[in-house]
Amino acid sequence: LWEIDTNTGTQYGELAAELPRALDDTLTSFEFKVREGLKWTDGVDFTANDIVFTGEMLAAHPDLVNSAVYNSIVKTITAVDDYTVRMETHNPEPRLSQRLGVTVHGNSFKVVPKHIWENEDPATFKFAEPVSLSAYKLKEFDPQGYWYLWEKREDWQYSLEGQKIGEPKPKYILQRAYGPEEKKVMAAIQHDLDVMCSITPESWELLRGKSETARAWFENFPYGSFDDPCERGILFNNDVAPYDNPEVRWALTLAVDIIPTSMNTYNGMLRVSPLQVPPIGILSETYHKPMAGWLEEFAFEDGYKPFNANFAVEMTEYLKSQGIEGLPDTEEEQKDLFGVGWWKYDTEKAAELLTKNGFAFTDGKWYKPDGSLWQMDIFSPKDFSVQSIRIAFAVAESWKKFGIDVNVREMEAAPFWDANNMGEYEVGSYWPACGVMPDVTSNISIWHEQYYAPVGQVSTNTGRWTNTEATALLDKMISLSPDDPELVPTTTELLKIFVEEMPFMPIFGSTVFIPTDDYYWTGFPNADDAYTGPWWWWSQFKYIIPYIEPMSN
Repeated sequence: LWEIDTNTGTQYGELAAELPRALDDTLTSFEFKVREGLKWTDGVDFTANDIVFTGEMLAAHPDLVNSAVYNSIVKTITAVDDYTVRMETHNPEPRLSQRLGVTVHGNSFKVVPKHIWENEDPATFKFAEPVSLSAYKLKEFDPQGYWYLWEKREDWQYSLEGQKIGEPKPKYILQRAYGPEEKKVMAAIQHDLDVMCSITPESWELLRGKSETARAWFENFPYGSFDDPCERGILFNNDVAPYDNPEVRWALTLAVDIIPTSMNTYNGMLRVSPLQVPPIGILSETYHKPMAGWLEEFAFEDGYKPFNANFAVEMTEYLKSQGIEGLPDTEEEQKDLFGVGWWKYDTEKAAELLTKNGFAFTDGKWYKPDGSLWQMDIFSPKDFSVQSIRIAFAVAESWKKFGIDVNVREMEAAPFWDANNMGEYEVGSYWPACGVMPDVTSNISIWHEQYYAPVGQVSTNTGRWTNTEATALLDKMISLSPDDPELVPTTTELLKIFVEEMPFMPIFGSTVFIPTDDYYWTGFPNADDAYTGPWWWWSQFKYIIPYIEPMSN
């Protein structure tokens, strides 16, 4: 219903022709117009009835994946006419478009064609030959899922892309899984792959050295985009000792040597974040830069100030010593690139905090208050999210050097996320801090104490952290409209609590290297033409394709 511009953090109507309009001051009754002139790929008109049917289907089938979210929000949904929808909500919903629309890369309310789904059991229907509102329809696919071939529909003008931008040039789109990264790079060198998912800096160096038509977000260093809206770091299970103690979490933070961590993760091509929101451009201007003074003055009870505001300068000098060219010269530009700062590498202070809490250091090893050797598993992804994998190993190196017996446990996606959701981990290289718009309420509210569940039970509060003051601030944020002048100051106060308690250790914003090949096609977004972000596998891909132009090759 509602999409988002990932560059500006601005939501806009998609299937809905406008943002929802509140019908009264209770913020429990809304109306919105539906975009006219759209047809499903089988030629049937798209109307408000499809939206209402989808809502009623979710309400009637609690076994569907997104049913619980929808039913916690919407009380009733009706079609006033073919192009007007009315919703009544259970509670005041000042950000209804965020709850039911896209805030980063997808959403929980996906409209289905009534004329097809009304004849099926939604709990078992596979929808193997999908009908959509795209300019493309599925032509062929591999039953094993390795490739999908899409063909431009003849009546493309009735699609979302066609209406909003114009006719896409490619007749076919082939989505293909090449396998390991080296095979993807080889395919791109041979011009068999026009746009890739994110790869490592090393692979990008190889690709750009072998292909004159390979392109990245920036032409020069740092090449990749720093504005991916999920930051990476180390998540503590705040329900499990000794990680239930904020001073232990802070000791671990001060035991991370950030410059080698940055180099070992992505060759220094990363922006640090000391806050519970990603350091993308718009959020840096809203939170990181305005809070820089507070971060510098933040102190422990004994007066110790842990913040290092000089990180960007130190990182620049280190990279220059490694022969990297094109780095900014002024401190302001350096902080724009590498971030406002991070925490000091101070193992003496870290040791002091641990000793204060009953830990003992003997023969180069740390022992827990019960006398047992401090052994730790850092849960890490395996074969996906390379940045998070590397963070796990880089942080482990710092902690091993500090005297903790650390092991990185790489896991396939299913057990990795199951452990996170069930709280069956101690420390993990996860990323529970995302956001695109200055109103980060929808993303950060997962830390509300109402979502807490003990270890062994599913919880969206995957860090199992509860804080009465933080919950009170979240309640206030939830009650405010996205444009309320109190929202940013309230969020700022919440971010201060996250710094004080450190339930999650934010380290870097996500850097993405998403190479494109201009041999056959050109027009993919980049820093010089940032009409949208580079994350083509997100929901905005439909608005990239109409900008793609054929080359003479």
